[in-house]
Amino acid sequence: MLARIYKSTGSWYTAKTDDGAIYNARIKGIFKIDDITSTNPVAVGDIVEIEPEDAAGNNAIVHAIHERKNYIARNSPRNKKQQHIIASNISQALLLATLKEPRTSQGFIDRCLVAAEAYHISSIIVFNKTDIYRKKEWETFEKLKRIYEAIDYPVYTMSMKTWEGLDAVKDILKNNTTLVYGHSGTGKSTVMNYLLPQLGLRTKEVSNWSGKGMHTTTFAEMYDLSFGGKIIDTPGIREFALTNMERTELSHYFPEMRVLLQRCRFNNCLHVEEPGCAVKEAVEAGKITMERYISYYNILESIPENDY
Repeated sequence: MLARIYKSTGSWYTAKTDDGAIYNARIKGIFKIDDITSTNPVAVGDIVEIEPEDAAGNNAIVHAIHERKNYIARNSPRNKKQQHIIASNISQALLLATLKEPRTSQGFIDRCLVAAEAYHISSIIVFNKTDIYRKKEWETFEKLKRIYEAIDYPVYTMSMKTWEGLDAVKDILKNNTTLVYGHSGTGKSTVMNYLLPQLGLRTKEVSNWSGKGMHTTTFAEMYDLSFGGKIIDTPGIREFALTNMERTELSHYFPEMRVLLQRCRFNNCLHVEEPGCAVKEAVEAGKITMERYISYYNILESIPENDY
């Protein structure tokens, strides 16, 4: 029978059938998926074929995984040469960011957007905790809003204390399968508790000594929304390490650069020192923001030259 994976703990999986039956599923033996080397062969969002182990129980064996429409992955925190699939078969990714307590850097935002672009997943940016923003944060927000809306990323604001923006966010989520991710401490668990009050997810304050959020979610997990759609909660990400990406393909995942690539003199242009580079010309002309170009350069420098 067909089921969708709602939770993956690494060895056991929560699988739910279309009629609402829930099974504790496991894989039997070595489970290899062609062309994907990951630490988790079965991921949240996967459509799988399962067979109950016995007529009376709720345990099942996963026999096959259907082809994924898409997936999003990061470097495995345990093995840098392997990737960890965060989730699959996603409609959109909602990046939850904050400009205070803790501050989400633009570099982190851009890494997340690049990862989603690489897997053909549309992104939405939601800036949370606006109730604590002061003049400095609002000026930063307006600048970021201009940058990202100019390259067709929707930008929203939200506050769980004043309820500002919550209806708009619910509209975004409705009838979609949405991956919600971001730094630890950006308020994901608080948002999840609002959307799914029956969960009672733990929330923690930002760490006093580091200024970074404390992890409250251990495994990715998918939930059905009462107003339609599904939402995937993820563990807080402190650093988003991209995986399986060549240096020459990075610019394809910056929309404002992608439209210019055919104008560069060299097909393998890295847009750093090469002559006749249309991307660098656009930066100099102010058509590509310096902030985004700096993010591009920093990500480029983090991709090893000899991996491919």
